[in-house]
Amino acid sequence: MVLVAPLFRALPRAASLPPSINEETSEHFRFVQQFSSAQDVQRDSHTILNRSLDIIAGSKAPEPTINTLQQPYSVTTDSTHRIFVTDDKANVVHVFDVANSKYSLLRGGDTLRSPLGVAVDHEDNVYVTDSALGAVLVYDSGGKFSHYLKPTQYRESYFQSPRGITVVGGLEERIYVCDTNRHMVIVFDTSGQVRGRLGTRGGGREPGEFRYPTQVATAHDEVAVLDAGNFRVQVFDAQGHFLRKVSLPFASGRTGLAMDNDNNIYVSDPDLNHLDVFNHDGKLTYEFGVSGKNPGEFRGMSGLWLESGRCLYIADAQNSRVQLFQIDVSDSTGCRQQPR
Repeated sequence: MVLVAPLFRALPRAASLPPSINEETSEHFRFVQQFSSAQDVQRDSHTILNRSLDIIAGSKAPEPTINTLQQPYSVTTDSTHRIFVTDDKANVVHVFDVANSKYSLLRGGDTLRSPLGVAVDHEDNVYVTDSALGAVLVYDSGGKFSHYLKPTQYRESYFQSPRGITVVGGLEERIYVCDTNRHMVIVFDTSGQVRGRLGTRGGGREPGEFRYPTQVATAHDEVAVLDAGNFRVQVFDAQGHFLRKVSLPFASGRTGLAMDNDNNIYVSDPDLNHLDVFNHDGKLTYEFGVSGKNPGEFRGMSGLWLESGRCLYIADAQNSRVQLFQIDVSDSTGCRQQPR
């Protein structure tokens, strides 16, 4: 089953919520830049797209000209600040390499049919979930397809509908994958061995159970799971023990999730086009964003990614772009991507 449309109807929001921030620069966020096509990273916007970039694997056979975001779903970055964006309309993963003024697509393996989640490990290997293929594809740091996280056996995929994914660092890296239709989050090591499971096959509403988990995010020793069917975020420790929950007034198949260095939880609302931020205790502290096409405005706010705990990337699906914001506007170091 391909899951690309919203899974759940948004619920009415409480009238007591704090007012939205309607400016591209607020006390919490500062708009930095946006990415929508190859021209946004190339020094010369009139340069013909180089289809033999070093990140693209394989021969120089003709390839389709897809150099513009169509409907971004999720986003992440690697140690060199390359930006990886899944596009579930174009069925590709875009790569924006600002430092080297390059744009490319990930290549190799099965042709992507519904790329949704994307994550990167400490060696800059890239993990892409494809819900239609029922697979997690792994690409090396050069962008070449390497292997599947859990290879198919007897023509049966291990996953039913993989969606959200994140990598937890440390001495032994762990990869968390939301297998949405199985109502479970599966934990792997980098070799693809199963190291644990959260949730149960039949789903449920109790702590530690899920109904259609769609996103997973981590910070320090905590793991947050967007339990979309139960309209909540559940937070676990590194051993998988339930810690607390954050109740949500809404959830959909395109709702994004992130955590910052203070374990604040960020949840995007693709219907109302703003971001809700909850503190460690689950209290809604502020909102950001409105509907529109200008910087700081959104149409279909989707996937979220926090780089270094202060640079927030937001997939703006219907505006066909990714917007970058700096958290803590008083920080002078900035988040702007610059060519070398």
